[in-house]
Amino acid sequence: MAFLDDSYLIGNKTGKALFAKISKLPVVDPHNHANLREIAENRCYRDAWQLFAATDHYVWEMMRKRGVPEKLITGKSANRDKFCALGKIFPELIGNPVYEWIHLDLRRYFGIEEQLSGKTAETVYDAVNAKLATDEFRPQALLSKKLNVEVMCSTDDAADTLEHHDRINRAMGRILVRPTWRPDKTIKIFAPGWREGMDRLEKRFGIELNNLKALVSVMKLSHDFFAEHGCRASDHGLLILPDVEADYKQANRVFRRAMAGEEVTKEEGRIFMGYLFGEIAEFNAESDWVTQLHLGAVRDVRKSLFDALGPDVGGDISDHALDLRPNLIKFLNRFDGRLKTVLYSLDPAHYATLATISRAFGAKVSLGSAWWLCDTPVGMRRQLEYISSVDTLSNFAGMVSDSRKLLSYGSRFEMFRRVLSDVLGNLVERGQAPLDGIEILIEKIAYSGVKKFWNL
Repeated sequence: MAFLDDSYLIGNKTGKALFAKISKLPVVDPHNHANLREIAENRCYRDAWQLFAATDHYVWEMMRKRGVPEKLITGKSANRDKFCALGKIFPELIGNPVYEWIHLDLRRYFGIEEQLSGKTAETVYDAVNAKLATDEFRPQALLSKKLNVEVMCSTDDAADTLEHHDRINRAMGRILVRPTWRPDKTIKIFAPGWREGMDRLEKRFGIELNNLKALVSVMKLSHDFFAEHGCRASDHGLLILPDVEADYKQANRVFRRAMAGEEVTKEEGRIFMGYLFGEIAEFNAESDWVTQLHLGAVRDVRKSLFDALGPDVGGDISDHALDLRPNLIKFLNRFDGRLKTVLYSLDPAHYATLATISRAFGAKVSLGSAWWLCDTPVGMRRQLEYISSVDTLSNFAGMVSDSRKLLSYGSRFEMFRRVLSDVLGNLVERGQAPLDGIEILIEKIAYSGVKKFWNL
């Protein structure tokens, strides 16, 4: 077997045949963090660093791990120097998915089969740049012609005006990008900038937020606005779910005190968050939206990194000891049979709990793809095998890129489809499933079932 050849990640004959059936299917991505301004403006990418690494925290963390100075990662060094620094340490990343993702992108979309290293970095950089200067490598052409993206769902704040979505879809002549409603900045009362976010909402919707009822009304206006722009889902990144049985009067008192600049305790904050989250989920149930719950990320644990660069630059970890169960069960009981819910977990230790919860609550509760630190061949394989034995793969919510990088629609989806083909091929070759049934199932997981579940 050669590096990234036809047998890549697939160890059985049936799996290879299955992959051939799904490899060319259009990409449907229900969750990502795409830079919509970049896509709307549709300018040529400046260079290979901008496309491959400038927004990819996975790459940044691997470079830090191998001792590359920060000036060559997020600092002011020239992009050529940054790419060469990446190339120098790249052979040391064998076994990490970053090594495979970038080599897949170089091979599949740029025709570059050289392995990235300190010796080849400048040559690769120049070869990529030459293609990036052409129209066929502009963002919109990449998405539609090379990456075969049928629809992608971005992640957007409740105060966003969504003009980039409109601009992209007009340019494409079809609905390529749908928004996803993410009101986390409103819900997370302890987050930096929460009070300033309330000011933005007041200005955006022209309503004074003098009580919690007014805030719920503004959230409904925002929800309706997103629905008018084709939104099909909300997304929530929470350490653990708040208690949605919280009392309005208590939550209103907490909200009014926080708006006045008074300090609130952790318990008081949870009351506010639980009540508001419950109301938001009611909006989703009424609109038949999917509610995505990304659970268990412990953010920004490396103080020096956070102090220097702020949030969302790496330094996030999982915690297997979190108890996701009690409030999640309260939530699912409140919305039982009324709300499509997708469960993601950062720590694989929670898969057993989430899979059995999904099984217990029926067709409207699904497991999402292996998320973030689990988004690897190892993590995806283990999750798919576990889901197939405890829950049902027919109810799996499908692959998502969860990425800021455009090329992720290529490499990450290929990686997933290859792992999926191998897992399902093994079921056939071990006599656990008939081939005709597996052929129907794999197409559903890779494409048609995803479109149906997410109302796309």
